[in-house]
Amino acid sequence: MGKVIVVGAGMTRFGKYNGADLPWKNHEELGVEACLSALKHAGVNHQKIEAAYFGQTVTGMIQIGQRVTDMLGISGIPIYNHENACATSLAAFRNAYLDVKNGVHDIVMVAGVEKMILFPKSKKKKKKDNGKDNGNDGGDLFKMGSGGPIIMPEGMMFLQDIGVIMPAYFALIGRRHMEEYGTTREQFAKISVKNHKHGSMNPYAQYQNEVTLDQVLSSRMICDPITLLQCTPTGDGASAVILVSEKTAKQYTTKLVEVVGSIIMAGKYKASKGHFSSLASCKIAANKLYDETGIGPDDLNVVEQHDCFTPHELVTYEDLGICNPGEGGRLVDEGVTALGGRVPFNVSGGLQAKGHPIAATGVAQVIELVWQLRGECGKRQVQGAKIGLAHNGGGIGPGLEPGLASVTMLKI
Repeated sequence: MGKVIVVGAGMTRFGKYNGADLPWKNHEELGVEACLSALKHAGVNHQKIEAAYFGQTVTGMIQIGQRVTDMLGISGIPIYNHENACATSLAAFRNAYLDVKNGVHDIVMVAGVEKMILFPKSKKKKKKDNGKDNGNDGGDLFKMGSGGPIIMPEGMMFLQDIGVIMPAYFALIGRRHMEEYGTTREQFAKISVKNHKHGSMNPYAQYQNEVTLDQVLSSRMICDPITLLQCTPTGDGASAVILVSEKTAKQYTTKLVEVVGSIIMAGKYKASKGHFSSLASCKIAANKLYDETGIGPDDLNVVEQHDCFTPHELVTYEDLGICNPGEGGRLVDEGVTALGGRVPFNVSGGLQAKGHPIAATGVAQVIELVWQLRGECGKRQVQGAKIGLAHNGGGIGPGLEPGLASVTMLKI
């Protein structure tokens, strides 16, 4: 088995391509933009691609891979379409990684495409009649297209029916951490402040503005202790990378960013039983990655983490072994995980600021790591970064564990 190198990485800006916030774009347009950017970054001709691995989640677009590659002028190759909730594109990434590593293919493309805003939004002011919205923005259909498809009909998902949806799930983890270790609301909120500051330096981020601690704490309460500015936003976007064998990579670049390991696993049933201030399935996946690569948490220079809600980032510090259980709040206060700290987390802005078009998120995490390791991140560059880790989770599985836990390591 040979080494696998990422030679190209490209993405769209994340945001609401609704015709008002950003120009209207459909799935295919977003996917084509990201893939062309990755091909250009790699210097690879599109006709060299031997296989393509795509991810798409919310709207269930049939054969998104074929729809995008057709517009790219790529045909007659194997195309694999994936769905795995928030871990969709990293599941696709791992399959591509294994195929290149085992010599099945030499040059492949991996992409995640998500369109969560399904209907154009009018720039015209809304008119109201007897309390009803008569604006030409799609009304309830627009609202449904902004995130409703993620919610299953009643009776389809027991956890959802009893109120254990994502904000509640991570709020419970946060509250338990506060009870066990004395973690404060301010420490959770500081993660949002940090990630928005990072995002302000990222031209691909959905939100490129800084926020204050007071703004975060005083924003609307969603699920105690999580406020609005501690939640990931809804948006659209696409991301893509080009993976090649080591021999082929040397034809395109001297900056060889190697994929040294990629682990995905369904959450182990009730792995966190009795210790709900942690996600034990993440620990299991991370330890397996460390064992396979021989690289441990002390070696990491930069981490892209699935900060869907701020408590998730804080407990991940502990689950990845960056610190001991209960010390996550201290790391926040000391700036250990901020740009310039010992191990910066979410220098892209993370899901909090960069945004979370679901299927595009995992590959976008890899893209940030590739750019960081190649020294291409400008103001947000982590100096001397040599080893990076992407942490990604998808859904809630049985026993209150992640539906899928994913950790991927890269080095240069």
